[in-house]
Amino acid sequence: MTVGLDGSPESLAAAAWAAREALLREVPLHLVHAEEWPTTAAVPMAGPEVQQRWADKVLADAADELRERHPGLEMTTRRLSGRPAAALPIEAADAEMLVLGSRGLGSIMGFLIGSVGMATVSATEQPVVLVRAPKHQGKEPRTGSGDAEQPDTASAYRDVVVGLDISQSCDKLLAFAFDEAARRGCTLRAVHGWTLPLVYSYAPMLEVGRQVEQALSDMLLPWRQKFPSVQVVERALIGSPAQQLVYSAADADLVVVGRRLRRAPLGAHIGPVAHAVMHHSAAPVAVVPHD
Repeated sequence: MTVGLDGSPESLAAAAWAAREALLREVPLHLVHAEEWPTTAAVPMAGPEVQQRWADKVLADAADELRERHPGLEMTTRRLSGRPAAALPIEAADAEMLVLGSRGLGSIMGFLIGSVGMATVSATEQPVVLVRAPKHQGKEPRTGSGDAEQPDTASAYRDVVVGLDISQSCDKLLAFAFDEAARRGCTLRAVHGWTLPLVYSYAPMLEVGRQVEQALSDMLLPWRQKFPSVQVVERALIGSPAQQLVYSAADADLVVVGRRLRRAPLGAHIGPVAHAVMHHSAAPVAVVPHD
């Protein structure tokens, strides 16, 4: 489990989320800082030695707080050389996932992960989880506090939501989503949004709706059998897939979306549904790459 730290409240919230996830998965947590983060209020302009001391302190402070909260968690810290979008995917290549922070901009605008975050998501072939900073007024949050905080008992977890496209294989998304729900002991909500042209009449729409629901059930059946302990709720909803998924994930602990692996000359691509959910979901977003 790898988490990128840049000293911002968002990255500290990501570290807190990643620590709990590492405990769920029984894996070590690796806190890393890429040295060429862009200059921001959290990462002021300074000479190399000053920046290195600052980065070491960010890593050490986060590790100390997480060890205090989770004494049994195995943890390492490391400074990386190079730009985050290049260094973080390499560092996460052998990890189960990469966790990053996302900057909150309010309910209307959603939250912006920025060019660094978008480039990192596009370049990473492991699942990437984006975590919002907690809402605090008047002070900076502690690493383990706020909206990103989750219960210590699995029974208290809220739902995991996964967005599915019944027209293509979703095995990697479903494997990730069912595993997350099983570890948490929570309900998995499988959501598929679909639309019809306006020329369709009411009766054909009902028939198509039944076909869509059946296709969704067929897609989920082998995973229900593989994870019999997971309670599954199926939702085939009429409307924009992105809007339906964001709406469905409003009260979730985690929303899972897919990103097609496209090794094209122009670089990787993030699809419109994943892009919209990444920017507008209030819950942590897991972006799972798949063929």
